[in-house]
Amino acid sequence: MTTFLRIHRKGQMTLPVKLRSLAGIAEGDLVEAAFQRGRIVITPKLAANGSGLPKTDNEYTLAQRRAINKGIAQSEKEYKQGRSFGPFNTHAEFIASLHSQAPKPRGKKIKRAAR
Repeated sequence: MTTFLRIHRKGQMTLPVKLRSLAGIAEGDLVEAAFQRGRIVITPKLAANGSGLPKTDNEYTLAQRRAINKGIAQSEKEYKQGRSFGPFNTHAEFIASLHSQAPKPRGKKIKRAAR
């Protein structure tokens, strides 16, 4: 996606909503601006423990981190509700636990033709 941005009097610009959502940038997120090969490159950065400083260059994107955090929060919620299993001493115990939680297969119903 290409768009044109107007630079305001103080050097500020507005990144359109569509570009921000494509890049996974939300309000308050940290971005890195760099001049590379004659271009200005804006890259989303993750904050380390809310400090606002980039953690590492090979971290997850902001959208990936949000999805991971959502999954962790859901897991913690289920754990607090007592919906957890294990720890298991062997893989056999783990497999047995999985099988005990799986729904039982139903036999196929056979439709008989009316006589």
